[in-house]
Amino acid sequence: MSKLLKGAAVAESLAEATRDRARKLESNSVKPTLATVRVGENPGDISYERSAGKKCADSGVAVRNVVLPAECGQAEVLEVIESLNADPSVHGVLILRPLPKRFDGETIRNALSPMKDVDGITDASLAGMLTGGGYGFVPCTARACIEILDFYGVSQEGKRVVVVGRSLVIGKPVALLLTDRNATVTICHTRTRDLPSVCREAEILVAATGHAGMIGREHLSAGQTVIDVGINVTENGICGDVSSADAYEITAACTPVPGGVGTVTSAVLASHVVVAASHAYQATLKEAALRG
Repeated sequence: MSKLLKGAAVAESLAEATRDRARKLESNSVKPTLATVRVGENPGDISYERSAGKKCADSGVAVRNVVLPAECGQAEVLEVIESLNADPSVHGVLILRPLPKRFDGETIRNALSPMKDVDGITDASLAGMLTGGGYGFVPCTARACIEILDFYGVSQEGKRVVVVGRSLVIGKPVALLLTDRNATVTICHTRTRDLPSVCREAEILVAATGHAGMIGREHLSAGQTVIDVGINVTENGICGDVSSADAYEITAACTPVPGGVGTVTSAVLASHVVVAASHAYQATLKEAALRG
């Protein structure tokens, strides 16, 4: 029977450290603050907005929810982002996506200041992650995968890792983070030949396909650690990208869905906001010293 790598304990450990850092900032009259930007009343967006808000509040982070009508234009969204970029009391901005198809998503995400891009969606943030410099943060879900592995003592150094999925949100960022940990990483996708065979060779398997139960018995092997990033809503409820029954039976350890990576992602978001607030505070001190 596979060991369940539950996210709750990981999230609480992160939240505890975030609360400590937030309290120190508050002692210097800085309240870490996240602004969310939502267009319309999409139930999925509303649900994530609520869960992120709850985790942020628990971690000492204030939240402002900016809600625009579903029929708003792109100019209105850009105006809101520009206003939040210029607001020194806002340290992080989360744009709930996907946005309506009529919008130019690339223009909107890159309008956000990298210094407030706490979910790593701008080109500048992604470039900074690639080079190890610059501003911005890695995508929260990608970092959540690493936090889980670290919390449960799963070393990545020298391990054979397979990441199934190549999106800029999860697949590519988590592959890069694992490479930085000295893992040997293979990124797979729909054109990968004999995907099950490639997956079985992995010591750590990260599934980020966006397809319910795509990874099954034929992809798994004994001794593996499986990180299931997928959250899929089906007629039978919420499930991951991995067949949970097969993973529980075959692998050494796996994350549950729900209760795994998603639980940690909001805690990572809160921690990023506090780090952004700290960076802003340090920049203010530096500017004051230069003036003085």
